[in-house]
Amino acid sequence: MSIREKYSNLIKSKALAFGFQSCGISKADFLEEEAPRLEQWLNNNFHGEMRYMENHFDKRLDPRLLVEGSKSVISLSYNYFPEELQNNSDFKLAKYAYGEDYHDVIKEKLRTLVAALQEEIGEFAFRVFVDSAPVLEKAWAKKSGIGWVGKNSNLITKKNGSFYFLAEIICDLDLMEDFEVTDHCGSCTKCIDACPTQAIVSDKIIDGSKCISYATIELKDQIPDFFKDKMEDWMFGCDICQDVCPWNRFSAPTLEEKFRPNSDIKNFTKQDWKDITQEIFSSVFKKSAVKRTKFSGLKRNLDFLSE
Repeated sequence: MSIREKYSNLIKSKALAFGFQSCGISKADFLEEEAPRLEQWLNNNFHGEMRYMENHFDKRLDPRLLVEGSKSVISLSYNYFPEELQNNSDFKLAKYAYGEDYHDVIKEKLRTLVAALQEEIGEFAFRVFVDSAPVLEKAWAKKSGIGWVGKNSNLITKKNGSFYFLAEIICDLDLMEDFEVTDHCGSCTKCIDACPTQAIVSDKIIDGSKCISYATIELKDQIPDFFKDKMEDWMFGCDICQDVCPWNRFSAPTLEEKFRPNSDIKNFTKQDWKDITQEIFSSVFKKSAVKRTKFSGLKRNLDFLSE
């Protein structure tokens, strides 16, 4: 067995031991297929007010510009599917926001994983990413064979569906590359048909400016009238296109305690949400990704839904 193969196998076995659901490896190279797609998406203004998407175009497409001397992109997934779902009659949070902020939880797991790897392999240059910095995580996960990109632009796997976080370790280790898997969406259009704002404009292309997640999280101004009566009580994010995906019938509850639903969230009624104060918001969401929208943003969303 070559050193490349030995290290690659070690990384995958360690990743699973640390609780990651999947691990795949691809060569750190220019994302040739993604370049024209990203350019077209930006030209169509599908990023709306997310102007940061226009920045670091080259870095988004070439990890060697993010980590000097990098040779491999290690893609990983971590399950967050909750054991208990919110009551559908309440204002709704995207499932990834039920527990603690995934940026912090997953990044800590990545650092611990790398430390364990360096004990066996020795020092190597690396950076870890969790939905941070200009990294096209779904493109890298697809290249590494973790899953395929579905019509709703989420990464999907036969075994686990799509309710998982993606993360990357970009490093200077020369590793064995994995192969892409085939697309298994077939003729299914459930996600496209179910989207109340028709944000999925065509196969794998999302008009972000029409997405409920964009309106409730990314948008800093007032929510446009376009969204009136279309948000189906989503106050932070949206899971509609994932909830209807047939592959998500295979989703199993996460084993990570930190992603379990916050007890306050489970017990809140619609009236509790309407009456929420800054003090309650700070207490309930002090470790949550919901902090990103701030109290003013969540209140804006709730007011819009209550009009």
